[in-house]
Amino acid sequence: MGWGGWQRRSPPRGAHLLCSAGSACQAVGGKSAWSPGPLLSATRLENIPPPSRVSAGFFRRVVRKSNFWELEGEGWRAKWKEHRTRPHSVPNWDSHPGIRRSGRGPGQGQGQSSGREVRPRARRPQFPFRPRGGAGAADQACGDPKAKPSYLIDKNLESAVKFIVRKFPAVETRNNNQQLAQLQKEKSEILKNLALYYFTFVDVMEFKDHVCELLNTIDVCQVFFDITVNFDLTKNYLDLIITYTTLMILLSRIEERKAIIGLYNYAHEMTHGASDREYPRLGQMIVDYENPLKKMMEEFVPHSKSLSDALISLQMVYPRRNLSADQWRNAQLLSLISAPSTMLNPAQSDTMPCEYLSLDAMEKWIIFGFILCHGILNTDATALNLWKLALQSSSCLSLFRDEVFHIHKAAEDLFVNIRGYNKRINDIRECKEAAVSHAGSMHRERRKFLRSALKELATVLSDQPGLLGPKALFVFMALSFARDEIIWLLRHADNMPKKSADDFIDKHIAELIFYMEELRAHVRKYGPVMQRYYVQYLSGFDAVVLNELVQNLSVCPEDESIIMSSFVNTMTSLSVKQVEDGEVFDFRGMRLDWFRLQAYTSVSKASLGLADHRELGKMMNTIIFHTKMVDSLVEMLVETSDLSIFCFYSRAFEKMFQQCLELPSQSRYSIAFPLLCTHFMSCTHELCPEERHHIGDRSLSLCNMFLDEMAKQARNLITDICTEQCTLSDQLLPKHCAKTISQAVNKKSKKQTGKKGEPEREKPGVESMRKNRLVVTNLDKLHTALSELCFSINYVPNMVVWEHTFTPREYLTSHLEIRFTKSIVGMTMYNQATQEIAKPSELLTSVRAYMTVLQSIENYVQIDITRVFNNVLLQQTQHLDSHGEPTITSLYTNWYLETLLRQVSNGHIAYFPAMKAFVNLPTENELTFNAEEYSDISEMRSLSELLGPYGMKFLSESLMWHISSQVAELKKLVVENVDVLTQMRTSFDKPDQMAALFKRLSSVDSVLKRMTIIGVILSFRSLAQEALRDVLSYHIPFLVSSIEDFKDHIPRETDMKVAMNVYELSSAAGLPCEIDPALVVALSSQKSENISPEEEYKIACLLMVFVAVSLPTLASNVMSQYSPAIEGHCNNIHCLAKAINQIAAALFTIHKGSIEDRLKEFLALASSSLLKIGQETDKTTTRNRESVYLLLDMIVQESPFLTMDLLESCFPYVLLRNAYHAVYKQSVTSSA
Repeated sequence: MGWGGWQRRSPPRGAHLLCSAGSACQAVGGKSAWSPGPLLSATRLENIPPPSRVSAGFFRRVVRKSNFWELEGEGWRAKWKEHRTRPHSVPNWDSHPGIRRSGRGPGQGQGQSSGREVRPRARRPQFPFRPRGGAGAADQACGDPKAKPSYLIDKNLESAVKFIVRKFPAVETRNNNQQLAQLQKEKSEILKNLALYYFTFVDVMEFKDHVCELLNTIDVCQVFFDITVNFDLTKNYLDLIITYTTLMILLSRIEERKAIIGLYNYAHEMTHGASDREYPRLGQMIVDYENPLKKMMEEFVPHSKSLSDALISLQMVYPRRNLSADQWRNAQLLSLISAPSTMLNPAQSDTMPCEYLSLDAMEKWIIFGFILCHGILNTDATALNLWKLALQSSSCLSLFRDEVFHIHKAAEDLFVNIRGYNKRINDIRECKEAAVSHAGSMHRERRKFLRSALKELATVLSDQPGLLGPKALFVFMALSFARDEIIWLLRHADNMPKKSADDFIDKHIAELIFYMEELRAHVRKYGPVMQRYYVQYLSGFDAVVLNELVQNLSVCPEDESIIMSSFVNTMTSLSVKQVEDGEVFDFRGMRLDWFRLQAYTSVSKASLGLADHRELGKMMNTIIFHTKMVDSLVEMLVETSDLSIFCFYSRAFEKMFQQCLELPSQSRYSIAFPLLCTHFMSCTHELCPEERHHIGDRSLSLCNMFLDEMAKQARNLITDICTEQCTLSDQLLPKHCAKTISQAVNKKSKKQTGKKGEPEREKPGVESMRKNRLVVTNLDKLHTALSELCFSINYVPNMVVWEHTFTPREYLTSHLEIRFTKSIVGMTMYNQATQEIAKPSELLTSVRAYMTVLQSIENYVQIDITRVFNNVLLQQTQHLDSHGEPTITSLYTNWYLETLLRQVSNGHIAYFPAMKAFVNLPTENELTFNAEEYSDISEMRSLSELLGPYGMKFLSESLMWHISSQVAELKKLVVENVDVLTQMRTSFDKPDQMAALFKRLSSVDSVLKRMTIIGVILSFRSLAQEALRDVLSYHIPFLVSSIEDFKDHIPRETDMKVAMNVYELSSAAGLPCEIDPALVVALSSQKSENISPEEEYKIACLLMVFVAVSLPTLASNVMSQYSPAIEGHCNNIHCLAKAINQIAAALFTIHKGSIEDRLKEFLALASSSLLKIGQETDKTTTRNRESVYLLLDMIVQESPFLTMDLLESCFPYVLLRNAYHAVYKQSVTSSA
């Protein structure tokens, strides 16, 4: 029966396979692509909705796993006992700051419609085998080591399996009971578990049968094939042959195929008493196809005419695609600006779909095709030239994903046994030499040309996106050319001899991929622009030309006329308003009708022969391309630029990425690698859903790894720049100016110091003086590298990979926060062993330099660096950061408490009120640090800047904790002397009795020492509070003034709780308060449950008595001498004034006593005790009497509750005046 009769009858068996080989036919659904006549008479397919899955055909895909193969089909011979659905462990990507999950789950992929039910389909078993010569398991798409049947690895069954393989396919089960006895016990399990594997092989056999039947039918019908005329028919015909050839080669590479089939058949025979009905043919097929190409060469002898015609039609297409870079350059290929006058003219070609046809696909067609019909190579020079050109271009072809076929060795092995083929063998060897010697350099030059061509194209289109309309063909040609070169490099990099490895390492591959992604982005972004252009093109030009061609046809049967008229009507009805209204276009039905029409008009007896009307075929091919520009832009991008193959070349992929980052000029293109991860899901298929999770997880992990590495690289560059800037800022510190000043003074006095010829110290800023623009400093290199990398990070705001949205900038922000945190802590240079730490002013200078650099990052990347500062610096004001690590607040608090203040209590450091700083005292053991450099007003202000109010509050709380511990010890001493102190409290006007009682007191020196320590701590806190007030007054003057005004106008009768709240607010702003709220909180926590409030109050009163009566003992201390220069005492007893006032205020606020009354009592006791030492005659006891007298004046001056009038009533002012005169006189005498 001729093909002409198919429009009225059912299609021949297997005819649907040809249709299913092409993407156009996947829109048909459950019906055959060769549907009968009613379709041609009136019904159009463009309105038929696409099916949920393609059901026409037994064999669909060959899916390789990490250590197995899966052959998928629908010719199931056994029901699934259970639907194989394994749970998949999906990483919690949502936890990363740069990733967020979109609305749909991972189970709903890109190819699934959310509005239509998709029924679950039983899946083929994952073949636990892998072809010989495949790549390592780490390079595979997905893997399950447990998927391999246990029968193949069981040591007890090893001998039986080997016996079956050795005797395959004829296994005598009855006479070999000893060898196969062990299988008897397992026969039911073998039959159950291997059925799905076995019937997959059966599906392959049936697919082979259908292909053979279809090819025979094509030969009978004498179908005309020409890729330039009936493109879809020829392409799908060649694709079907390549699919068939590839399948049989892959089948022969499955090492365990005989074991699986033999084991299943043995179990079947033992169970049912007879072999499976398909086994004889299946076993024979396995044996026949041990050398698949040799067998297929015999099969294809009758098909040589059709196949050779189809291949020879590539004679104009393939050589034009396989030109050298110089030829492309001379022709100014892909250039929009080479001819400005024609820039707006549409890009036209008689072979539109051939222009972006995959070079890799054409090479497969030519090499495999001419191997199968090798006879034509001896008779047709055109065929031989095509074949030799293809052999010279590549050394290997891709069978499936990363499984390759070495063409020269295989072809030579096939032809070596054929008589008279010595010349062909020589041709193969010559081509192999040419491929090894020149193919690498030729493709390298092509990639070099394409980089510049795509860059120009992307630049012009970004400026003038309207050119995407007329020059769309250029875009898809550029994408296809670049894709072919990248895949060629990827395929050959692992399969070429090491001696020519340099040609297969391209450090600039990222640039080419980047420009591909840029073109893809332009097409996606300006899709409506292209739609408007081609809707008008179809309706205003294509429809008119096609109508004229149809009218001029000498013969046009009714059915063909109806279809052609429907084409014209469809195009004529298009309008720009449809684009503006957002209408969804669907020309799949039109394209499918044209595909069918190609088949009807390409048979030998067709009334309307397409071979005689080539212009019609070429015009329709152009129209089909134009329709794809309207409704299939995404599909076109996948067809011409899909690089999901990288999913199966993970090592090469990661190596390319590392090379890109290592080369500064290429780092700006590194974003291309994460963008490639968005391609990976396009290599999945709905008939293999279990792959989605493995490939999806791989795409997520790779994208995450790439973005993370990019952010780390940028972070490292920023850190290096910050280090350089901190070094430059350090040069401006005051400590470095002494040498410069000394040199200036010596120069002025004409003194010669130092060695002759000693180089003069460079002044800060010299690095900015450039005598030559060509001189590049390290800082210049770092800034250049950073700007390049930041361009990449800032290139896209986000990208979607398997339903997850990645935000590259968030990766950088996260890394900057972590590094900034570590850098701030690191710059403190705290050494716990030696107790060394950086001065706050130096740290502040470094932090400001660091922040200046980070602020400049906003010039490169659109990130909120203020957010980074807030997150990091606010954490540094706390005791621990978010990771539980110590902060600068904890480090400085610990250092000041444990190092500086501890040395003060040891007598090595004194507080100088005149200098408002702690100063080292001359001692035998010199301290490793200068206290003044850490405690003067400028350093305390720097500390306040760094720690902020929160950090200073933590410092205050830590100081108060130490004070509270001292007060607790003081209370214990009071309890020990409670009886004596009680008597002394009421006997202050009885000198003799007071003297006797005083001798009964114990631990007098300890009380004074502890009170002095408290005073020192409070003095340090006073410095810190004053510095905080200065800093806040500078930053927030209006708020500070409001708080100060609020504090100063609290009425005296205000409730104490309200007043304490105000004091707490004031203290947080650094303002001094009559009652220290932090001290009140610290001391109130000491209340004991075993002691009544009255007893606590009594102890507080007696503590003040104890201090008052102990003051005279200070006069005997040598270090108690008052120094007018420092306005204090060298043993820090002047700090007692602050301690007495603040401890009294806090204690009596807690116990709700009268602060003023208790301080009056203290003043009376203290003045009485001090007046008593005026009567002493022992010079040792009274050596510093006048210096101690001054303490009373200091206490009154410090207190907001005492007045000079009150002091005058207790202690004659003349004594104070004389004391001041004495100490000043003594100071002048000692200095002289």
